[in-house]
Amino acid sequence: MLFWNLNTGRNGWFANMDYYRLLEQLLHELNGMGNFDLQSLNSILAEMCRLLHVAKGVTSVYATPALELEGKGEHFICYDSGVSCHEELKERLLTPANMVVTCSAYHPDDAEPWTDIEVQRIQLIQKMIVSFLNRSRLSTVVERLSYYDDDGYRNLRYFVNRIETLGHAGRLGGMVVARFNLRHLSLVNHQVGRKAGTIAIQNYFEAVQSAAGENGLVCRMGGDNFVMMCSREAEENVLCVFHGYPVIYDTETNDRVTISATAGIYEVPSDYSFSGHGDIMDKIISSYQHGKLDGKESVVFYTEQMMDERENIMRIQQLFQPALEREEFLVYYQPKINVDNNDLAGAEALCRWQHKGRLVPPIEFIPVLEQNLDICKLDFYMLDHVCRDIRKWMNEGRRVVRVSVNLSRKHMIDADLFEHILEIVDRNHVPHEYIEIELTETTTDVAFRDLKRVVGELQSAGFYTSVDDFGIGYSSLNLIREIPWNVLKVDKSFLPAEKNDIASRSSIMFRHVVAMARELGLEGVAEGVETSEQVEILRKNCCTIAQGFYYDRPLPKEAFEDRLEHHVYPAF
Repeated sequence: MLFWNLNTGRNGWFANMDYYRLLEQLLHELNGMGNFDLQSLNSILAEMCRLLHVAKGVTSVYATPALELEGKGEHFICYDSGVSCHEELKERLLTPANMVVTCSAYHPDDAEPWTDIEVQRIQLIQKMIVSFLNRSRLSTVVERLSYYDDDGYRNLRYFVNRIETLGHAGRLGGMVVARFNLRHLSLVNHQVGRKAGTIAIQNYFEAVQSAAGENGLVCRMGGDNFVMMCSREAEENVLCVFHGYPVIYDTETNDRVTISATAGIYEVPSDYSFSGHGDIMDKIISSYQHGKLDGKESVVFYTEQMMDERENIMRIQQLFQPALEREEFLVYYQPKINVDNNDLAGAEALCRWQHKGRLVPPIEFIPVLEQNLDICKLDFYMLDHVCRDIRKWMNEGRRVVRVSVNLSRKHMIDADLFEHILEIVDRNHVPHEYIEIELTETTTDVAFRDLKRVVGELQSAGFYTSVDDFGIGYSSLNLIREIPWNVLKVDKSFLPAEKNDIASRSSIMFRHVVAMARELGLEGVAEGVETSEQVEILRKNCCTIAQGFYYDRPLPKEAFEDRLEHHVYPAF
C-alpha cells in the first residue's frame, strides 16, 4: 500500500517527477534560458494541464479593466481537452500601466475535485504565467496597444513614429501629409444609425488607405479625425476620396452613403529639412483649420501665410479672456427704421473690440472665437451690456426700443441656454419685450430640435425671437415652418440691386419671401439696405423695417442715445 502511494496515483512519486520535470522546462522557457518558442511553451503547458487534470487553460490580456468587463482583449488558449468544463481557479493581475492579465484553469464537469496539492500546483503555474506576461509578453502587448486604438485603428502615436523615422532618414521630401475630418458625420449617424455610421467610417478609412497605396499610411486621431501620408503619385487618388466617395454602410443590402472630408494638406518639398514631427503637424493643422473656417473649400493646401494666421489665432485666443475682464468689447447699435414713417423701430447690437487704441472689426476676431466656446462667453457679455444700457435708458426716462442680440449656434449644446438668458436679463431688471434673440439655422436635426425648444421657451417668457440671414441656408423653409419665430430677417443677397427690375430673380424671390413672412404673421426686416431704390422696393412690398447703411452704420452707445432722443429720421 505504501509502495502504491509512492509510485502511482494523482500525487504519487511518478506524478511528482513528471510535474517537477515540466516545471523545470517551463521555468527554462519563461526565464529565457533557451530560445523562446511559443509552440514549445504551449506543448509544456498542455502536458501540465493533462497531468493536473485541467480541462482547459486560458490566459488573457486586457488594455483596461473596462475592456476586461466587456471581454475585449487578447486570449491565449494553451490547452483545451474539449470536454464540458467550468472556470475553477483564476489568477488576476492589475499592472502599474492599468492593464489586466488573467490566467484561468477550467475543471472538468464530471471529474473528481482537484486535490489540495493539485490546486497549489495549478496556482503556482498561474502565478508564473501572469508574472511572465507582466515582464515579457506584456511589453509586446503594451507596444501594440500604444500604436493602435480600441477599435483597431493605427493611432496618432504610430503616425508620429513613422514621421520621425522617415524624417531622420531624409525620406519625407516629396511626400504628401494631411489631417482630415469626415464632413457631416452627425447627419450620417442620424440618417442611418450610429452602428451603420461606424461601418461607413471604417469603409471610408479603407478607401483612403487604398487610395494612398501600399506605402501610404492612415491613422486615427480620435472619433472621425484622421491623419494620413502618401506619395505624390497617389495624391490625386486621395483627393478624389476627400471630395466625396460612396461607401457601404449596410453589408446586407449594400446600401451606400457618400462621405467627404475637410482636409488640410502639406506637400513636403523635395529639399525639406526635417526639424521634428511638430513642424509637419503644425502645417497640416493650420491648413485644416482654414478648411473648417472657410466653409467653401473643404480641401486646403498649406501656404507659408497660414503659419502667420495661426499665430494670430493663438494670440487672439490668449488675449480674449483678459480683454473680456477689462471690458474692451463695446456694444455698437445699428438702428432699424420703419420705412413708412422713417421712425426708429429698434436696433441690432453688434460687437467691436477696442484694443490698444484700435477698433478691431468683428471679421478679425469673431471667426477665431467661433472655433471654440469663447464665442458663447462673448455673446452673454454682449447680452449683459445691452441689458445694462436698456436699464440705464429706462432709469433716465429715455425712449427705449427693442434690441436684438445675436447668439452663435454653438449655444445649441447648452442644455440650460434659456435659463442663462433669463438670468442675465432679469438680473438687470429689463422687461423681456425689449430683448430680441437672433439665432441662425443649424446644420443637424438634433440641433434643430434644440433650436425649436429654445425658441419656444423664449417666446413663452415674453422674449422676441428672430431667424437671422434667412434664405442663405439649406433648410430655411423648414426653419420657419417648424419654429414659431416673431421676426424674419431677410438676407441682403435677396435685395434687388437694379431699379425697377421687377422681373429679376432677386426681385421675385424678395417679393415672395416678404409676402410669405407677412402671411405667417412674422415681422419682416430687410438687412443691407443701401439705396433709396431699395427702400422704395421695401415700401412697395410691405416690408416695413429696414436696416443698413442707407440710414445708419453701427453706432457707439453715445451716438445711438442721440438717435433715441431724435428718433425720426429725415426723408432722404
